[in-house]
Amino acid sequence: MSDRRPRLIASDMDGTLLRSDDTVSEATVAELRRWADDGVPLVLATGRPPRWMRRIREVVRTGTAVCCNGAVLLDLGPFEILEEDALPPAVLADVTAGLRAEQPDTWFAVEYGLEFRHEPVYRPRWDVDAPGVAEAPLEDLVAAPAAKLLARHEDMGRDEFLRLVERVVGDRATVTNSSSEALAEISARGVTKATGIARVAARHGVGPEDVVVFGDMPNDIAAFDWVREGGGRAVAMAHAHPDLLAAATDVTRTNDEDGVATFLASL
Repeated sequence: MSDRRPRLIASDMDGTLLRSDDTVSEATVAELRRWADDGVPLVLATGRPPRWMRRIREVVRTGTAVCCNGAVLLDLGPFEILEEDALPPAVLADVTAGLRAEQPDTWFAVEYGLEFRHEPVYRPRWDVDAPGVAEAPLEDLVAAPAAKLLARHEDMGRDEFLRLVERVVGDRATVTNSSSEALAEISARGVTKATGIARVAARHGVGPEDVVVFGDMPNDIAAFDWVREGGGRAVAMAHAHPDLLAAATDVTRTNDEDGVATFLASL
């Protein structure tokens, strides 16, 4: 791994940069601004859609966010989508039909940039009455390209459901998970946080050897692999999923203990 001072910082949000109360500590903000003042950009790499980035924009002010697990690049300053790598309607239709055939009680939702649509039976946990959120039948959900397809099962265990989704999806798309629930996050084939971070890093003329990336869940594994194999630092939070800990080069404190700021201050 590289002992050089990083030239780009990439961090997951939930369970990593954000504390359990969904805030960023003053110590973490101060540390990130110290690096920014030295010309080191921050990239937020998250499963969150762009519409969930407005509050963090008030904290970090500028920079690029890799949203929807790599499918969308968002410029936080003007709050504009730079790039989007969407699932085509044919893949959406095939995947949802296959999953519904295997498990009839699988319910679906899709992210379209700044919009969110879900089946009437799908039970969203957040943004139930927020602008841009609406119900729609499945045939409408799959009629247009989507940044991310969400498949949820209310009764199956997470690991069992994810294995089912991975088997049905095959190599047609990328499947990951960032929660403790039976919720599969499906992106276009080959799209991961790693591909998103790599695109942003290339814009800054930075390779993986000069990147430090922080995370806590399986949807961070691809980014960890990219950075570690390229000679950079892949830093897992102390409470991270075991699969991510196995992919890490370093481990820092938990999110509630300002693990990101602690590690950056040590460099």
